[in-house]
Amino acid sequence: MKRISESSQKRSGWMGGALLGALAMYLSDPDKGRRRRARAQDKIRHYSLAAAHGADLAARDSYNHLRGFLARTVNRLSRRGRYDKADDQVVAGRVRAMLGRIVSHPHAIRAEVHQGRASLTGPVLASEKKALLDAVRSIPGIADIDDRLEAHKRPAGVPGLQGGSGRTPIRSGLMQANWTPALRGSAILGGGTLGLYGLTRRTPLGAAIAAIGLAVLARGVTNMPIRRLIGANAGRRAIDLQKTIDIAAAPETVFDVWTNYENFPHFMSHIREARDLGQRRSHWIVQGPMGAPMEWNARLTECIRPSVLAWKTEPGATVEHAGIIRFESIENGTRVTVRMSYNPPAGALGHGVAALFGRDPKRQLDDDLMRMKSFIENGIPPRDAAQPVNTATPSLL
Repeated sequence: MKRISESSQKRSGWMGGALLGALAMYLSDPDKGRRRRARAQDKIRHYSLAAAHGADLAARDSYNHLRGFLARTVNRLSRRGRYDKADDQVVAGRVRAMLGRIVSHPHAIRAEVHQGRASLTGPVLASEKKALLDAVRSIPGIADIDDRLEAHKRPAGVPGLQGGSGRTPIRSGLMQANWTPALRGSAILGGGTLGLYGLTRRTPLGAAIAAIGLAVLARGVTNMPIRRLIGANAGRRAIDLQKTIDIAAAPETVFDVWTNYENFPHFMSHIREARDLGQRRSHWIVQGPMGAPMEWNARLTECIRPSVLAWKTEPGATVEHAGIIRFESIENGTRVTVRMSYNPPAGALGHGVAALFGRDPKRQLDDDLMRMKSFIENGIPPRDAAQPVNTATPSLL
């Protein structure tokens, strides 16, 4: 057992040293090292400010939650069973406002409150009755319920239960897609602590604890559901990107450049090849993290000259993505708005790894749009494109 532990420690030390060495080589590259170090400093500064802002939001949100909890507790402890007419009207309003979030036919239910006693009458689906009663009991000012509801298993034959729409059950904060600042702060602190504790154990159980802690930490930092973080069942919606840029050219000219994507490698840095396959299909080869090539086929889903261009990848693509580009005529040219969603390997975590190695898709989108703007306005392809050309030629348009 001791030998296994020593071997594991040596392996961890070797891997840590290799990673540090790779990072040092990446940052000290003679050609790009200075730029990479400056970018790293900007990232550190940005995330430091974001962390301070997030901590302030979490503190204020926690304080507000605490005040609300104390107010509800005091309200429950101080109930004396006496409510004046004004209080009953306010409480009845709370009940009616809540009905639309609980039942599918809120207008079929009549709610009245007298001295803290809620009277509920009317038809309701049997599957919704318990949730309705529980919700009414939780309303401040309700001491008791006079249940006169008519429960029906099906709406057939009941006039008050015709039409309407099913209601999505109210989920707890943990089940929401977007967590509150207080919950995110708790996840970051708790997940980080749990992750560090697990990493120091150096046992299978410790590894499991570390994995859970780091997953909770990532959930709190990114505010993304776990399935989007790892790319499981996220389709093309793990990462969303959006960018708008103004180009001093007519919409027809800009649109034609976008649809002539075989020339993209001449003025974009990471697209090695774009080949038209016919029938609105195309084949793409791009430079991924660490220079590894990535390929996929895509299909145009909408092509309306000169206003809209949309696409999506075909099944089996390594990086599933879809996007839409809108071309809007403005006074001095064209406003181009790009919206794109993609799912990299390992989801948002893969996106983060790519960003660490200088392949942040958002930065690439920004850079390539600026290249396209410069190319369309000046007609001169950049020299650092994936397939640079010496001079501009009419075939590029």
